[in-house]
Amino acid sequence: MREELVRRHRRVSVVRLRIGIVLVAVVMSFFGARLFQLQGIDPGSYASMSRERGLETEILPARRGAILDRNGAPLAESVDGLMVVADPLETKPHAPTIARMVASSLDVDYFEVLGRLQREDTRFQYIARRVPAAIAERVVEEVAEAGYKGLSTRRDPVRTYPAKDVAANLLGFTGAEGQAMGGLELAFDTHLDGVDGKATYEVGSGGARLPLGDNSIEQPRDGKDLELTIDSDVQWYVQRVLRQTVEQSGGESGAAVALDVRTGQVLALADHPTFDANAPLLSPEADLGSRALSDVYEPGSVQKVLTAAALLDAGKVTPQTKITVPGELPRADRVINDYWQHDRLRLTFAGVLAKSSNIGTVLAADELSSAELRDYLARFGLGSRTGVGVGGEARGLLPKAERWRPINHDTISFGQGVSVNVLQMAAAVNTIANDGVYISPSVIRGSAVDENGNHVGTDNARSTRVISEEAARATAEMMETVTRAEGGTAPQAAIEGYRVAGKTGTAQRVDAECACYRGFTVSFAGFAPADDPRFVVYVVVQDPSNGGGGGSVGGPAFRQITSFLLRKYAVPPTGARPSRLPLEW
Repeated sequence: MREELVRRHRRVSVVRLRIGIVLVAVVMSFFGARLFQLQGIDPGSYASMSRERGLETEILPARRGAILDRNGAPLAESVDGLMVVADPLETKPHAPTIARMVASSLDVDYFEVLGRLQREDTRFQYIARRVPAAIAERVVEEVAEAGYKGLSTRRDPVRTYPAKDVAANLLGFTGAEGQAMGGLELAFDTHLDGVDGKATYEVGSGGARLPLGDNSIEQPRDGKDLELTIDSDVQWYVQRVLRQTVEQSGGESGAAVALDVRTGQVLALADHPTFDANAPLLSPEADLGSRALSDVYEPGSVQKVLTAAALLDAGKVTPQTKITVPGELPRADRVINDYWQHDRLRLTFAGVLAKSSNIGTVLAADELSSAELRDYLARFGLGSRTGVGVGGEARGLLPKAERWRPINHDTISFGQGVSVNVLQMAAAVNTIANDGVYISPSVIRGSAVDENGNHVGTDNARSTRVISEEAARATAEMMETVTRAEGGTAPQAAIEGYRVAGKTGTAQRVDAECACYRGFTVSFAGFAPADDPRFVVYVVVQDPSNGGGGGSVGGPAFRQITSFLLRKYAVPPTGARPSRLPLEW
């Protein structure tokens, strides 16, 4: 009996073993088939799907290049800020409330934030970029204190303008998301802007990073710095003098330029009204650009120095040429007058410029044909952009000579019927100061490529001889008579101890609304020392309400700015005797 039981037990064990072996074989066959499918049939797609389900990507922000003045002082720079980021796995349950808290504290759209907080395919979403650290940390803390999880911060550089309004109209600014919004920031965005990197890492089912998982990093590429010719100290001072000048004269706006004569480098390019580049939306849109580059106006009598230089270069006159100037001059269907009433005057050509006589200028300009005069003005740069690389620069207007009627020849000779921008006219006057050689002005030191693909900067400045050295020096000597106390129109522009060359300008102002003349543009352009020029300064004020002209409004501003430059750069007086050209005969 016992032996029978043992035999039955053995048969049952054998059967169980066989069944187990069969089951193991079936299971192993299944795994083998699955392994074959994964490794043999479509290994790439399955591996990719596995990785995608467990990969997260994090932005590594690049730093935007700084904009520096000629001495390396930052005018625009990127400082440490933070981005606010979210883990949607944790924020989704309370997304509406968190979105409302974030939108009320940051400049972000509620519905866009809500969508990011509710994403199901990722555990990383950025909510706001380039947020000042204190603000970003406060928002995250407030959400956490309310009992909600999932918000945190990461490093993200913020654009700032340390000097606030200094050169703001030239620099432009950036938006909340770091996008360039005008000025040099926009014109050289490709140069300044970096390329964000990214970190990709593998996470487990709970969202924790796997130490031995698939991890890769693409390092960010920071933007390149942009160095300007601007001297921030000079820029600050010029802006303050310009503001005072515009406000005291009751003007609508103003602009001023300071140039290094020998290089054409712009030391200051100022506008008023201006704005704080850190908070541009607090200022009217009309004040955010550079009027010195974008606005055009008729230069008035400052252009007489270009007409005079052309006549001297062509050998048509000398500073001592005698001109009889009547009280009024009938021309075609018009009558040309001077700004002051007078009987017949006997002036030298130097006297015509010193007293800014329209009539005397027209009579002298008769010696040049319209084609000849226009050619000279074009060579001085009128009708063409300076090409400094800032977007929105106006070309101005210099009509083709074949379209000139006799009256156009007359009015253009003394600065009406032609339009310029401030930098354009300053560069033209600089040609006279630079012994007759035009140098294209530069605001960029070295070389950079602007938004239109043009290579600009001091390395690319072009120079062209416009008039002879003798004609330039004769013109400069005539311009000295303008600042003389006896007979000149701008003794307020004189600087004690220095020889100063200058020219006043007062022109009727075109009003686009009525397509007529309404108001005036007053200006003063000059350089010092007159016999060895170092700096050109040009000041323009639109529509002053105090009745002042180029001499009384622009002259004092010129004197202040030029005096500052001479002191700062330690330029001594030449010691030469000033011009004593006769004004009458």
